[in-house]
Amino acid sequence: MLDDLGRPGRVLLLGGTSEIGLAILGSLRAPADTEVMLAGRDEQRLAAAGKELPFRCTTLGFDALAADSQRQVIDAAFGGGPVDLIIAATGLLIAQDEIDRDPALASLMIETNFTSHVTTLLAAAGRMRQQRSGTIVVLSSVAAVRPRKANFVYGAAKAGLDAFARGLTDALAGTGVRVLVVRPGFVTGRMTAGLSPAPLSSTPAQVGTAVAAALESSATSLWVPRILAGAAAVMRLVPRPLWRQMRR
Repeated sequence: MLDDLGRPGRVLLLGGTSEIGLAILGSLRAPADTEVMLAGRDEQRLAAAGKELPFRCTTLGFDALAADSQRQVIDAAFGGGPVDLIIAATGLLIAQDEIDRDPALASLMIETNFTSHVTTLLAAAGRMRQQRSGTIVVLSSVAAVRPRKANFVYGAAKAGLDAFARGLTDALAGTGVRVLVVRPGFVTGRMTAGLSPAPLSSTPAQVGTAVAAALESSATSLWVPRILAGAAAVMRLVPRPLWRQMRR
């Protein structure tokens, strides 16, 4: 459970090798005896990631594309006691030109970036309702604001996730459970390797620091960097013929 300073005692990272997810964990001001559960498919990478964190780390098998695994990871995490913080960081980025050549890849990205989160977080929200406490961090994206031709399938998946997270926020109001929706811009890291950074880019460390700070407030949404909130409002107003000319 949370300690006297409101710091989490048990944390679950879905997507246990995510650069952003690990950066959030590394930025938390939590005691060394905090239990962190890293959930993912690659046991060796999970174990290696855990050794880099200043907490007590364990690993859980989790396949975002398997319905049974989605249920089992939540059962396993809450089977050890209340979970105070869940970071939903499972994600996949496939270039739009690859999807155009093989539309089956679209299903893979949507299942990973959207559907798996709906299943796992609905199950987690039910458990947190019962314990009447907890925080869920959902990693959305500025791409959710308005799809662009350069990555419209990815944008569609993130738009679905963002809508789900906002609805979950409303559904959990008054239950003691909080949802924090995080919308970074372009993040330079493994997922975007080989791509030219877009304007207002950030690093996983910058996102991690911003999320950790937001968790210490009462915020329910966060843009990284913050100026993206204004940029997103402008994006919605750009005429479609002009929007189509945007390469990124």
